[in-house]
Amino acid sequence: MVWSQVYDPLNNMWLSALVAAIPIIVLLGAIAIFEIRAHIAAALGLVAALLIAIVGFGMPAGMAGATAVYGAAYGLLPIGWIILNVIFLYRLTDEAGLFSVLRDSIAALTPDRRLQLLFIAFSFGAFFEGAAGFGTPVAVTGAMLIGLGFAPLAASGLSLIANTAPVAYGALGTPVIALAAVTGLDLLELSGMIGRQLPFFSLIVPFWVVAAFAGLRGMWQVWPALLVCGVSFAIPQYLVSNFHGPWLVDVVAAIVSMLCLAGFLKIWKPKTLWLATSRDGDPSVDTAPRPQSLGAAAAPATRGAVLRAWLPWVILSLFVFAWGIPQFKAFLDSIWVLKVPVPGLHEMVQKVPPVVAEPHVEAAVYNFNILSATGTGILLSAIVGGLLMGYSPLALLRSYARTFWVIRYSLLTIAAMLALGYVTRYSGTDATLGLMFAQTGWIYPLFGTLLGWLGVALTGSDTASNVLFGGLQKVTAEQLGLNPVLMAAANSSGGVMGKMIDAQSIVVASTATKWYGHEGDILRYVFIHSIVLAVLVGLVVMLQAYVYPFTLMVP
Repeated sequence: MVWSQVYDPLNNMWLSALVAAIPIIVLLGAIAIFEIRAHIAAALGLVAALLIAIVGFGMPAGMAGATAVYGAAYGLLPIGWIILNVIFLYRLTDEAGLFSVLRDSIAALTPDRRLQLLFIAFSFGAFFEGAAGFGTPVAVTGAMLIGLGFAPLAASGLSLIANTAPVAYGALGTPVIALAAVTGLDLLELSGMIGRQLPFFSLIVPFWVVAAFAGLRGMWQVWPALLVCGVSFAIPQYLVSNFHGPWLVDVVAAIVSMLCLAGFLKIWKPKTLWLATSRDGDPSVDTAPRPQSLGAAAAPATRGAVLRAWLPWVILSLFVFAWGIPQFKAFLDSIWVLKVPVPGLHEMVQKVPPVVAEPHVEAAVYNFNILSATGTGILLSAIVGGLLMGYSPLALLRSYARTFWVIRYSLLTIAAMLALGYVTRYSGTDATLGLMFAQTGWIYPLFGTLLGWLGVALTGSDTASNVLFGGLQKVTAEQLGLNPVLMAAANSSGGVMGKMIDAQSIVVASTATKWYGHEGDILRYVFIHSIVLAVLVGLVVMLQAYVYPFTLMVP
């Protein structure tokens, strides 16, 4: 029988919302306060989510169990599949000694750690966000920063902070496309509205991430480069999103930003170099845990060696970009794809008003698209790159097995995290939290933005948050006399700031930087940045709603 979601089981929305929040409190408290290892904390959060769904919200136990299995499977493919293969490629390059050459090639551009961070974590990471999304940019940039000698906490936390402004247009615009699908709003209007919100933060985030690393004084010493980086990303982001659509926003903006920043650094140098890899000690002293120093003291690599060091990452970029093209994905799916309706769950859960305008049942079909999954493209790029680096097929197989063993707990964590997120989605507890936000009246533009932030923090995906709350944003905006395009866009724009604190991203960061078991340290490092930036997005949306009518901001 079809089970209808119940959003206020206690007949008091605030109490029901408090109960719905228990799994989140358990998960984040276990990681951040009690410093329990992530895979155990995720399991505790999942148990709490199942108990709340079954006992508190009346979801049938079998249905709740099927939901958890469905979420865990999604956690392994596509999310875990991406992480496993990115780390595999990183380990191949590291074992081949190419990371030291890569490090020196970036140092040739600038030995300043702040600018290396800016180039890799923001500009280069945005390219991977635009091409693939789903954890790829944090995995790649975190691994690269560790290879450059950054401290694990800095590499993890700063990669997460930098991976914010591009998220709404990640994976070739997938979050915006999903938002248009669930709301019925015009895709280009949504793309344009988000593109009139996020460019402000594309300008701010380069300053923010360098300030988080080097402090305000260290940031102001390189403000011209930060301005060039931010402006050269924000302007293409605005233009492409408003005049073309959501598909190539990040890819174009990232390429322009990297070219502009690299060109600017050819003609401008900071007066004071920051050579340390952390804020501890003298910033003019190189603290990279490598025997070879950076900059002028390092023996310059040959052009061939530099090309060989960058080749695996160029190959990765090409494969990731190809796998992100919808037509190519469709071609691969036409060869083989397995779609499995989840027994006992598919079309058995019914969402009802006021979360949706009309009652409808939720689909639950697991898409085993191993050929078109982004992780498969990454694996193929790693194999090609590995062969070009001189590895034999047997050596590649052995390295892959070692990589799997190293990140086994991370894969378990990701599976448990996604299981938790799916239980909250199908049980309706996430909608209960959303309805509580919707009761905030005239200040809803702020809280609606924070609702998007909460959705990403819960699910680990701006796409999932848009699917989760997009319809609710539209319905609530219409009830309050707000523009539905504005509030649907705010869900996605606010959500990008939740990306840095979602458990999935934190696990990806800790895995990429080999800082296993320190997920609580990473969460504490980024949490305040996430909250403050989300509130700032909300204030921009408030201005759009009440001070500068959105129609005046249409190009």
